[in-house]
Order: sequence, then C-alpha cells, then structure tokens
Amino acid sequence: MTATASIVSPKRARRPRDTGPVGRQRNLGTYFVALLFIAVCVAPVAYIVLGGFRSNSQITASPAGLPSPWQFDNYLSVLSSNVFWQELGNSVIAGVTTTVGVVVLGLMVSFVIARYRFRGRDALYSLFAAGLMFPITVAITPLYLLVKDLGLTNSLAGVILPQIAFALPTTVIILVPFLRAIPDELEEAASIDGASRLGFFFRMVVPLSLPGVVTVGILAFIGSWNSYILPLFILNDASAYTLPLGVQAFSSQYSVDTARVLAFTSLSMIPALVFFAVFQRRIVGGLTGAVKG
Repeated sequence: MTATASIVSPKRARRPRDTGPVGRQRNLGTYFVALLFIAVCVAPVAYIVLGGFRSNSQITASPAGLPSPWQFDNYLSVLSSNVFWQELGNSVIAGVTTTVGVVVLGLMVSFVIARYRFRGRDALYSLFAAGLMFPITVAITPLYLLVKDLGLTNSLAGVILPQIAFALPTTVIILVPFLRAIPDELEEAASIDGASRLGFFFRMVVPLSLPGVVTVGILAFIGSWNSYILPLFILNDASAYTLPLGVQAFSSQYSVDTARVLAFTSLSMIPALVFFAVFQRRIVGGLTGAVKG
C-alpha cells in the first residue's frame, strides 16, 4: 500500500504593516517630503495670485505678506481691458485648433501604425519616437524661415501648424499602444457584419481609445496655451498675441506697477490650471493605459 503525500502550497505570508515607531517615522518622512514638494510648486502660484490683491506699497513694504487690505482694482482693471480678452481669445483659438488637429491626425496615424502591416512600419514608429528628442527651440530658426516662406508669419496659422507637428510624436507614442490592444477578433467580427475599415475606425476604434484621446488632447491644449518661444518668433502684431506674449508685453509696459502685472499674470494662467486640475485623472488614466498596452 503506497502512501500518497499531499502537497500543500504554502500561503504567502503577508508583509506586516509598519505600525511601530519605525514605520510611523517612515510615513512622517514621506509625508514631509511630499508636503515640501507641494509647497515648492504651490508657493509661486499663490504668491502671484495673492500679489494681485495687494498694492505696490504693500509689496514694497512686505514682499511675502498677505493683502491687508485686499485690493480688487488690479483684477478689475485687467478684466475691463480689451487687450486681455483679445489675447485670451487668440489663445483659445490656437489651443482648440491645435488640439483638434493633433487628435485627428494623431489618431489616424496611430491607427495605421498599430493596425496595418506594411514595410517600414517600425521605422515610421521609430521616426515619431525620435521626434521626442527634438524640442521646438532647437528647430526654431529653420522653422521660422519655413513659416516665412509660406507667408504665415504674424498669423495664428503660423503658430498652430508647427504646434500640431511637434505634438504629434507624443500623441503617436501614447495612442499606438491603445490601438494595438484592441483584439483582432473584434475587427474580424466587425468585418463579418459588413463594417468597412473606416466604419470599424469610427464605430469601434474611436470609442475604445477615448481615454488616450482625452489624454493627448489635454496635453496638446496645455502645451499650446503655455507656448511662448514659437509665438515670440512668429507673431509681431499685438492684435495677434497670445496670453504668454501678452504677459511679457504687459509686464514691459507696466513694469513699475508690479501688483497689476501680477494680476494679469495670474488671470492668464488660471484657465490652464483649472483645465489641468479638472482633467488630471484623465491624464493619469490615459498614460497608465498606454503603459499597460
């Protein structure tokens, strides 16, 4: 009679939580470092926003103090000026148009690279990946000459088109993993049901890749909103200025009125901060999906 020994798989021992003094010290150290980084990031923004509610005499007497009393004239004067709203409209037009162009072109290019098999596909993907290593400041001189030859200087089109081109590498790198993760069986089933390539693209690919599309759209909009070097070279007419150029021109014009300059600066960056704060979870979720894919 043979005895059979039953093999019992040992249970994984759970790592005990650090509840002792050492663990508490580690948690306190982690929280302290996190709060330190938060303070470093938030302090300049808070200084600019609060500085707009102070007068020049208050800033001179106590540069790091709080408004006492609160002055609302600086913000009201900026909001009542046509220059601010004109520059805000230019930034919105440039940001929205750049975002639409990046999303549409990037999604189509990523679909071809991810779902089609052709010679040079990997080389094309590597070419877009190499585009991440060339910031716009490196190519600003030949880019300006190209825009000038096309007759797009001093117009928002001369800013929008290069912004779309330089945002495409990041868009393709993020979207290709999303599209590759779509099962081939789903495309075959759609083909059996009579869906064409374009039908599969619009009905299945676009909805399934929506997290990545939202992510690249947000990144493109924020990048366009904060763009400074390219508009500085392309735009010469004050009526075509975007907000980053407007802040520079406003600070030069009212260099003595520090409180008013701070108010103008805070109003110009608040839309991008609010936009990023609202959609930050979308950005993290889209990038996480890209890494998993």
